[in-house]
Amino acid sequence: MTELHKIALQILSNGKGILAADESTATMTKRLESVNVHSDENNRLLFRQTLFSSSSMSKYIGGVILYDETIRQLTSNGKTIPELIKSSGSLVGIKVDTGAKILAGSKDEKITEGLDGLRERLNDYYELGARFTKWRGVYLISDKYPSKLSISSNAHALARYAALVQESRMVPIIEPEVLMDGNHTVKDCLIKTSEVISKCYEELELNKVDLKGTILKPNMILPGKKSSEKISNEEIAELTLECLKNNVPSSVPGIAFLSGGQTEIEATANLNQINIKNNTGFIMTYSYGRALQQSALKFWSKDINNVVGTQTIFDHRAKMCSLAAKGKWSKSFEIS
Repeated sequence: MTELHKIALQILSNGKGILAADESTATMTKRLESVNVHSDENNRLLFRQTLFSSSSMSKYIGGVILYDETIRQLTSNGKTIPELIKSSGSLVGIKVDTGAKILAGSKDEKITEGLDGLRERLNDYYELGARFTKWRGVYLISDKYPSKLSISSNAHALARYAALVQESRMVPIIEPEVLMDGNHTVKDCLIKTSEVISKCYEELELNKVDLKGTILKPNMILPGKKSSEKISNEEIAELTLECLKNNVPSSVPGIAFLSGGQTEIEATANLNQINIKNNTGFIMTYSYGRALQQSALKFWSKDINNVVGTQTIFDHRAKMCSLAAKGKWSKSFEIS
């Protein structure tokens, strides 16, 4: 087993998943302002430090994805953020793309940028303690999107990123996110997501990426937010598994789903059903941002110094996600 394969399994195994705390400063500002907390470096640090020092980190969180600001910060007790995360047995990850920009040739679509200077930045992040990375490609669904140009361009960028990350002795998370925005059907999502994931693996193979040392972070197969289509957790699980079985090579060790606009309960319930029905060789777990943090953020906003209360809320959510990653969650476990 290679070192990269070991890292991937350490992040994903035993019901553990990933805490996606890699919101950019602009995104984190929106999150804090939505709960009436001023966004400055200290408040962003305080909220994240509160989560990273919770008891659930050692039980349920295999890895934490950070943003550039956060990986360089010192906690209140003088430890660096990476040292705090590693003290719980969790691994440090880092978002390395520089954001999605307008795709030349298709102005409604996006291409993720950040390949320029990436090799040097990766070496810096490795020295800061990172052992895995994230790069997100985003795709629209409509009657004409995602275009072949978008599918091809983003797959190529993801593959070039992954090759550079492995060269730097880190595990790349491959995140092709087909967005929930729109009124598309669940069948549309299945078809488009299948095209996107298939093209990604075609490019990863061309770029000689060792798939055993990668993690896939896809969307679940869902109808669009504006769709009137009603679909059960069981159907979502079946279609998601169909998509992954047909398009993801068996050498990939595991899949960590993004929550992609689902509520905390929806993301947990759907992951639970996926694991109940999982007849693949893949580990199926979570890489959630809002679906792990939102309740804790709302509670924390009422008193940003109530560390214990905030951690209690976060610990519950992390435990629920971990149970779902084992197919052992029940709605009756939720706090009413």
